[in-house]
Amino acid sequence: MPRCEIATEAINQALVDIRTDVRFRLKAGEFKRGATLLLRQAAEGVITDYDAVITEDIPLHSPVSGIRYPKSLRLRFLARDFFQNNPFILPAFAGYVRAEAAASGAHFLVDAYCGSGLFALAAAPSFVRVAGVEISASSIAFAGENAAANGITNARFVAGDAATIFAGVDFPPGETVVVIDPPRKGCDESFLQQLFAFGPRAVVYVSCDPATQMRDLRRFLAAGYALTAVQPFDLFPQTRHLECVITLRKTG
Repeated sequence: MPRCEIATEAINQALVDIRTDVRFRLKAGEFKRGATLLLRQAAEGVITDYDAVITEDIPLHSPVSGIRYPKSLRLRFLARDFFQNNPFILPAFAGYVRAEAAASGAHFLVDAYCGSGLFALAAAPSFVRVAGVEISASSIAFAGENAAANGITNARFVAGDAATIFAGVDFPPGETVVVIDPPRKGCDESFLQQLFAFGPRAVVYVSCDPATQMRDLRRFLAAGYALTAVQPFDLFPQTRHLECVITLRKTG
């Protein structure tokens, strides 16, 4: 394929040399069937190395008023680690998650799939304390570095075992909102049981697969949560995929 019409121009320009290199390495037997190639545009240029460190500058603004906050969030992470892939929508996307979490009235926030700290650090100015939990040790290391680099002192990050993800969280559940951004398969049974046992005031659920999100929504409704908002974001234009953010409030 000589060009991708929904890729950035920088990626399309880089494709010329990358394609030549891939064909050479293919003939040399370096690739197996089903191999994955990485092409990611970042501040450093187009990245193809999975072990490279990437920098993203994210201007924060309100998705409602359009007013920008007086600073941007600079995040660094490994190219191989998960990170949202659409920088054009990311400011409004992160701003919406932050606004929905803050609107819960909670004083504390837990980001249960925090990665390198995107949602936790974007939301930190709106909360007394923030905790990020992630099973990827490399992502947690970068999240801590990102907090320090952005001058954010009320956020801490811990590498949590999936079986005991809330064990180290000492926030009062009634004053806590939880942000979750699970893999495409959605939340597993163990995580949901832990979340419902913790019983936060509200949950902001980010999903890249509305089907598994709706499956999990039935569990939230049965556990005493009410759906208060639904907002899709077209992070994958001209494909069937989208991100969807739903907000849930604990009833009673």
